[in-house]
Amino acid sequence: MTRKRRTFTPEFKQEAASLVLDQGYSITQASTSLGVVESVLRKWVKQLAEERQGVTPKGKAMTPEQRRIQELEERCRRLEMEKSILKKATALLMSDDWKRTR
Repeated sequence: MTRKRRTFTPEFKQEAASLVLDQGYSITQASTSLGVVESVLRKWVKQLAEERQGVTPKGKAMTPEQRRIQELEERCRRLEMEKSILKKATALLMSDDWKRTR
């Protein structure tokens, strides 16, 4: 019999971590009252503290600002890739070999 893995929303994670960072709860107290494992809460607290310092996380962000930054970074990566493809296509079309085959 397998246990179903619980998932938490970014808002829940942010609220849970803010209990520790902003309201003075210990990680043990907060994890017990929320029903989450201490190690998970400790990870959320660390991530929220880093996000507040402006560090963009590698995984899913908790704060709306960091989520927006991740979306924009992904868009920039996609646009850079498209630009690179267009440059290569233009170079191919402008090459002497292409002109000779016409």
